[in-house]
Amino acid sequence: MSKFRTILVGTALAGSLAAGLAAAPAQAATAGTATSAEQVQGPKKHFFGPYYSKFGGGESFGKRSYFKGYWYKDDGRYWFFGDLFDRDRDREYSYVWFKWHDRFGHHVKYYKTFGGKHFDKFGGFKGSNGFDDFKIRVCEGDNRFDDCGSWGDAF
Repeated sequence: MSKFRTILVGTALAGSLAAGLAAAPAQAATAGTATSAEQVQGPKKHFFGPYYSKFGGGESFGKRSYFKGYWYKDDGRYWFFGDLFDRDRDREYSYVWFKWHDRFGHHVKYYKTFGGKHFDKFGGFKGSNGFDDFKIRVCEGDNRFDDCGSWGDAF
């Protein structure tokens, strides 16, 4: 029975290798039609963080809330992505503050959560509107001003 399995596995392996070799020339031909590597890969991601909340209540560094993410520019707009993590699970809120500047002035927005929050494609800020700064701050506690870390420059 083991010889039969060996032959069966060998046949399947040989068949998949043959299929891969047959597909390789087709893939090489389609790769030559791409106009640039930039179009295939998409916009370049710029990573930032993590930005941490301040120590509070004697908790260790491993219990602090933090935020990390990335941004990219696409079609003249700046998009931000990231995650807020609350590592101590103490039923206090974690807050993330976003502050940005453009020709219309300074703007501030914050979000709160128990546990964690994902930000997907936040912003859409236009360079043509003078967008030139984006900062992040993380806080943790009973209100949005408790145990705040310093502002981190993400852009």
